[in-house]
Amino acid sequence: MGCYFEGGLGGAEGGRGGGGALGLAGPESRLPERVFIVDTTLRDGEQTAGVVFSRQEKLYIARQLDELGVDQIEAGIPVMSGEERDTVAAIARLGLNASIMAWNRALPQDLTHSLACGVDAVALSISVSDIQIERKLRATRTWVLDTMRRTTELAKKHGLYVSVSAEDASRSDPDFLVEFARAARDAGADRLRYCDTVGMMHPGATQLALARLLEAVPGLPVEMHTHNDFGLATANALAGVMAGASYVGVTVGGLGERAGNAALEEVVMALRHLYGYRVDLQTARLAELASYVGAAARRPVSPGKAIVGSHICAHESGIHVDGVLKDARTYEPFDPAEVGAVRRLLIGKHSGVAALAHALQRFGLTLDGEVGGKLLERVRQCAVELKRPLLDWELLTLYRELVADADQVPPSGQGTRVPAVPA
Repeated sequence: MGCYFEGGLGGAEGGRGGGGALGLAGPESRLPERVFIVDTTLRDGEQTAGVVFSRQEKLYIARQLDELGVDQIEAGIPVMSGEERDTVAAIARLGLNASIMAWNRALPQDLTHSLACGVDAVALSISVSDIQIERKLRATRTWVLDTMRRTTELAKKHGLYVSVSAEDASRSDPDFLVEFARAARDAGADRLRYCDTVGMMHPGATQLALARLLEAVPGLPVEMHTHNDFGLATANALAGVMAGASYVGVTVGGLGERAGNAALEEVVMALRHLYGYRVDLQTARLAELASYVGAAARRPVSPGKAIVGSHICAHESGIHVDGVLKDARTYEPFDPAEVGAVRRLLIGKHSGVAALAHALQRFGLTLDGEVGGKLLERVRQCAVELKRPLLDWELLTLYRELVADADQVPPSGQGTRVPAVPA
């Protein structure tokens, strides 16, 4: 499982376009040899306003994430309720290959509930920015440090893997964050979760902040946990990797608080195609998984969603379709099959004659130049009136109307006769 660095930036697969290196490396680039994928769809993803997963949905998603090959699954928040605790425990009993983590405030009473679930890992979260320490916790930096140390040491005594979550790290005092990270390391934490809790970072700042932190606190792996309030969650997560973060927190489809989190499918495919990592995940499951999670969350996948949206492998523009028919790499960054999707060539306002000919060829029909021009004009007019691409039967009907004699349509076995347009 996981993602392994194998060489230069700019495409482990050579890229669909074969464009070579993208020049992503910079003075602060310290790409880790391996990047671990931590999925929090069942915790932070379910915290999306209005989203609730049933127990059976959570169990199914956990199994699918495990078969996909993620390294760790954050299964929920046991202290919330008996139902939540029982669901986390049920996931822990599935015997999955992935590590199963439970989320907690960095408080001993929360930890007690997680221990009862039989998980092998815990996230201990506590605020590190002054605005949250003072306004939300009504506490002090000293209290934060002491509470985090005490709970971390208790979790380690019980043999758990511990990720200390520095909530709102991106708005914290950098010197205090270093002090906090050193205290976590000294208390036995296995990693630090750097949280851009309200999505306030940009990639340049992220890379510099992470490089500074990793240099100041050697020996403590860092996980990037980024939010999408400014549309930069995936970019910031990857910027953290460039600085040396070896864990990335993600959710399927980018579910999460407010505008969401870094999307699993975006991070994984970017690591493979843009950063040169060997990704040992079953990426052909991504589209199906995103569709299921979207349905369970009642937030269907948008057609234009990066990587798993239906339009990522749909083409209508005449220039694009012509290129794709000759060599799909001309207008596709990766093979749709890589994420379990299917290429679609749509017939609509922007289509060209090559697309019409290809579509009709599937029915054993040929298109000559004179008929092609007239058909294209009618297709475009029809698409404008319908405000959508044409269905197969609609295209075939327009074709039939242009054929002077029905005998010109190939007989059964050599093509398809066009049904009459329904009244």
